[in-house]
Amino acid sequence: MIRNGARLRSQVCDAMVIVVKSSSSLDDLRCGGVPMVPIGTEAAAGSEVDPAFAGGAVMGKRYVDETGAEVLVTKGGVGALSVGETLMEVKESKTLPASD
Repeated sequence: MIRNGARLRSQVCDAMVIVVKSSSSLDDLRCGGVPMVPIGTEAAAGSEVDPAFAGGAVMGKRYVDETGAEVLVTKGGVGALSVGETLMEVKESKTLPASD
């Protein structure tokens, strides 16, 4: 299982993430339809972004899945983040109470 604080990178684009909240579902974390690998690991030769997963990952945004797993994008890329075939969603920020 991927642990909190793990740093991963895409094999098909420039995207990099940090795991904020781990879950067993992140064992199949993908970017651009291709599994992500730990930073420092060589990318598989010939990997390309799957057009169905080319939505992009935005730097500074947090992405979540239905199990509660959460990742923070530290470097954006053209591949969309997914767990298996299911796209991750951008985590909505909470509105702060108005100060009078």
